[in-house]
Amino acid sequence: MKVVALVSGGKDSCFTMMRCIDYGHEIVALANLLPLDDSVDELDSYMYQTVGHQLVVSYAECMGLPLFRRRIRGSTRHQDLSYKVTPGDEVEDMFILLNEVKRQIPSVAAVSSGAIASDYQRLRVESVCARLGLVSLAYLWKQDQTFLLEEMIQRGIIAITIKVAAMGLNPSRHLGKELSHLQPYLLQMKELYGINVCGEGGEYETLTLDCPLFTNARIVLDKFHVILHSPDSIAPVGVLHPLAFHLEHKSSISSLSSSNANIYDGLEKLDHIYEVQGDGLQSCLVKCQPMSLAGNSDMANKSSLCISTFERDTFSVGCWSQSSSKSSEGLWEDLTTVLRRIESQLSKDGFDWANVLYIHLYISDMKQFALANEVYVRFITEKKCHLGVPSRSTVELPLHQARLGNAYVEVLVANDQSKRVLHVQSISCWAPSCIGPYSQATLHKEVLYMAGQLGLDPPTMTLCAGGAVAEMEKALENSEAVANCFNSSISSSAIIFVIYCSASLSSSEKIKLQSIIDHFLRERASNPQKESLLIESNPIFLYVLSPGLPKGALVEVKPVLYVPENREDEDNLILPPTVCTEIPNYWGFEYSNIRDLCCQIYTIRGKACTALISITKEIAASICFEADQSIESFQCYGSEIHMKSIAKLCIYLLDGILVEKNFSWREIIHLRLYFAWELSVTADVLSHIFSEILNEFRELTGRIDMNKEPIFSIIPVLGSGRSASMEDIVTCELFATKS
Repeated sequence: MKVVALVSGGKDSCFTMMRCIDYGHEIVALANLLPLDDSVDELDSYMYQTVGHQLVVSYAECMGLPLFRRRIRGSTRHQDLSYKVTPGDEVEDMFILLNEVKRQIPSVAAVSSGAIASDYQRLRVESVCARLGLVSLAYLWKQDQTFLLEEMIQRGIIAITIKVAAMGLNPSRHLGKELSHLQPYLLQMKELYGINVCGEGGEYETLTLDCPLFTNARIVLDKFHVILHSPDSIAPVGVLHPLAFHLEHKSSISSLSSSNANIYDGLEKLDHIYEVQGDGLQSCLVKCQPMSLAGNSDMANKSSLCISTFERDTFSVGCWSQSSSKSSEGLWEDLTTVLRRIESQLSKDGFDWANVLYIHLYISDMKQFALANEVYVRFITEKKCHLGVPSRSTVELPLHQARLGNAYVEVLVANDQSKRVLHVQSISCWAPSCIGPYSQATLHKEVLYMAGQLGLDPPTMTLCAGGAVAEMEKALENSEAVANCFNSSISSSAIIFVIYCSASLSSSEKIKLQSIIDHFLRERASNPQKESLLIESNPIFLYVLSPGLPKGALVEVKPVLYVPENREDEDNLILPPTVCTEIPNYWGFEYSNIRDLCCQIYTIRGKACTALISITKEIAASICFEADQSIESFQCYGSEIHMKSIAKLCIYLLDGILVEKNFSWREIIHLRLYFAWELSVTADVLSHIFSEILNEFRELTGRIDMNKEPIFSIIPVLGSGRSASMEDIVTCELFATKS
């Protein structure tokens, strides 16, 4: 991509440009924001470094690139973490500046910035980029600062300190010093006082005088004086004010201005400088077509709902269409119908998209993924989700074969708005970006719902080479990077992993995937350099076979984590495996005899319970044999009488798990029934069977509250199960939490 680089004069913005070139991008322009008054060194700004701005004018000559500059007219008016367009805010100066760059250089597609740890700055750059249709590149984001500093020095960045404001840093001794000389001292200050060695906490700021990108000339600072802003005895604050400089051309040493010339004389001698003027708020917002909540009654009649419950603080709503068209128009119509129906249901019960935590987007053809996204963004936008857009996973399922149309959507809804969202749209080396209205992860009431993670190389956003094993390793690394942002780890805090596998995988590749996951989690849990954040856990694994995944991936990982607010009693959270012998027997089943054969359970005491019930062909045969002793083929298990027997076993086991772990049916967040589409039964028939058996069980026990709609989701798959063989006929996934 062609990139305009935001430059402040500091080391970070320069090193980000070097990283952009490393990953194949081309820097075509520079952009800088500076104070209205040239004599002012530093503004009271949360966004911009302006100390040393007097020398940034030379970057155009040093790099042979056009430099667009704008004087900052705005101030900090919108101080919330997530930025909303605010007239008169300093962010609007960046918008006007970059908008002019885009106007003059239409080929510009991306913006680079030197953000390392500041969400405040990153989110504002991302906001401006989204409004202008540009990609944000932040290759230093979340990188280890010790390694970054070492790499900057090793790769030839010559930068001096121009501001110090931290314990252990003294203006008289440390201003104007090169980073290479200060590096050992900065590392020592990190050990003593915990400072950020790259200055991300405001400890110091730098000015780059030379680097490999300065192909034409280097900057020589001839004269300066130190201004002491705060003589604090513990952490004095001082800045270096430049008085004179000149350029030394690298091909033939010459100077732009004499060593005793005024620093501002250089501006008139450069012909690559563009002063960007203009006031007022310009609008480049992407506008979405408003969607009517009322919708079309005929379209609504073509959709069906399932709702876990509306009587608790978190619940699920699923919706699918009943269309038979396989065309792109069919997907557009079906997904529009489904999202409108969900939106209408949410509105009816006093909710909206801001209440949604997570979205499962199932489509019938992954080749129409771009079209599905186009429909998706007409409903779910950042404007509608002021606390952050929900996380999402997207997979292809055999919907048509199960007569579920082209689109099936499940949303997880909270009746409060206390969620915490991680939404990083910048391309970086940290984890894959979310280009669009979905987030990497959403935390709500101590449960972290993570978006589906592919084996993408974060800086290039391409699938890593090496096949399924390499993709799985990278997907797990990406998941760990996201978990770390919540002071957590997938090796110690995961409740369940759902692993979507492409149908193109061989049996041996599937087995390798399972061993890779086990090895990855054991290695992270035993790493002495990484403090365990909960305790070593034993999460549940659910494997699902899919016809296709986004970007042609071979695997997609979707972890759910428990992230406790209070870690003092965390050792008592996870219950050891127990068997309850007091659960009554129904329909001839005895819980203690079949629990371990079919069930995998993971419970966090008094908090959450997740479980899988795995009905294999062998188990199905054993319970169906009495009903029909002529069973010989897999297809026979799809007969109504056999499916009723399987449904009875599933519901009996689900109830036993809830009773054993002291949960109720009312506390279920979601209940998914994955079934092999090769069964000679449609989703509608299977849904009817399970609803009928649930009603029968309710009459037997009185423990189930039934809605008008089903309380479970029916998910057609190519295969599913607790192991990578994925040979279950039916797999039940249960997740329940205490209010």
